[in-house]
Amino acid sequence: MVALTMALLGALVWGLTPSRPHLTPAPLRPVPPGCLKERHDFVPTNLTEVPNLPLDGLGEGAKNRALLRLNMEPCSCGCGQSLAACRASYPSCESSKAPAENIVAEEKADAGQSQK
Repeated sequence: MVALTMALLGALVWGLTPSRPHLTPAPLRPVPPGCLKERHDFVPTNLTEVPNLPLDGLGEGAKNRALLRLNMEPCSCGCGQSLAACRASYPSCESSKAPAENIVAEEKADAGQSQK
């Protein structure tokens, strides 16, 4: 009797559960040709070198701050990687190029102001 009641209650709950639409948000802008097409969850990285970025001109503290920001900020192309990882993995990605260069420029400007 208890098993029959539980089965009927289970069937009732299953029957009353509304179906959920499988919606996915539209991308904000098209994915550049050099980036992955599938979206991944963002995971920060811990790269200490980023190719094609002039980090050598920065002092040790400014370089570390720039690397921290490059490793912690996600790329907007949809690859799910940090700016540093996207620049290292996909050098042709246009979405990560400008923000990465801006971070380096900001750290250079901050380092120049702190020396004055």
